Amino acid sequence: MGQMVNLTGADGASFPAYVAEPAGTPRGAVVVLQEIFGVNSHIRNVADGYADQGYLAVAPAAFQRVKSGVELGYTAEDMGAGIALKTAVEELPAPGVMQDIAAAVAYASRAGKVGVVGYCWGGLLTWRSACMVPGLSAASAYYGGGVTTPTEAARQPLCPTMAHFGERDHWIPMDTVQAFAAAQPGVQVHAYAADHGFNCDQRGSYDAPAAKLALERTLAFFAQHLG
Repeated sequence: MGQMVNLTGADGASFPAYVAEPAGTPRGAVVVLQEIFGVNSHIRNVADGYADQGYLAVAPAAFQRVKSGVELGYTAEDMGAGIALKTAVEELPAPGVMQDIAAAVAYASRAGKVGVVGYCWGGLLTWRSACMVPGLSAASAYYGGGVTTPTEAARQPLCPTMAHFGERDHWIPMDTVQAFAAAQPGVQVHAYAADHGFNCDQRGSYDAPAAKLALERTLAFFAQHLG
């Protein structure tokens, strides 16, 4: 359904993004932020799904500044490679990858109001985008590792924000989720009887009921704020 395009960050650096166009006039746009596994087939499928819902979907390659063409699977080896790449991006001087997300938001805005959704590391980037990137009208962060740390919880979102967590996620303990919810009363925080990565149907932790409910909530949220 989609195609790769090249976008440009504020510093002039080029990066690819997967773009999925809706069949008719867009009802808005959604920027889809990747896990630590790159803009792989799962993330492209997620973008296609939002296009099927009528949104222009844009999935920027968030690893481009440290390595191009990253498309990993979900083995232990892939996870190790993804964590190393994420660490490298996180160590870039500010604004780092945030300027690429801002460029993706600006590109997507031709379709109207822009929302952002992200998974795993992309969930953390979604939270940061909600707090730092102008031009967003809604954000939905899925199990963003680091979101519930005191440093991140101290940020203030600039747009309506929703966050999804798994109650069995050993990467994000529920007591930190509860602390985040208390610190962010304006954020809609949802917890599911599921593990980390519950939205990804290519992972062993996939939980179809949780994924379905989280998507329903996200689509209703976007319909409210992007329409």
